[in-house]
Amino acid sequence: MTTTATLRRLYTSDSVTTASPAQLVVLLYNRLVKDLNLALVTLERRDVEGSHRALRHAQEIVAELSSSLDLELWPEGRGLLALYDYVQDRLVHANVTKSGALVSEVLEVVEPLRDAFTEAHSTGEAS
Repeated sequence: MTTTATLRRLYTSDSVTTASPAQLVVLLYNRLVKDLNLALVTLERRDVEGSHRALRHAQEIVAELSSSLDLELWPEGRGLLALYDYVQDRLVHANVTKSGALVSEVLEVVEPLRDAFTEAHSTGEAS
């Protein structure tokens, strides 16, 4: 591994371990959008292995977002949990069928959520 790659990996690791919970959610959403866009590109190229990896990683992120919801602390989060379940279902079907249309459908759901969490986080920092 090159020095630059090593430094990048260490920086990313340090960024994640020192991030607040709100920052972690934003980081997860950003990576989810990146994985979905990568899945679209790899599906277009008919790269089955690449699309599988991107979609599986996206599924892992959605599972993490879902498991991090504390419904006892925030009962209103049930709607978000249902949305995560829907997204997870669409991602599994997209992976099985290699459907770019399903990935695009998920992006249409995820991008506004990412933007909302990013805005809420930046507003919270400004306070």
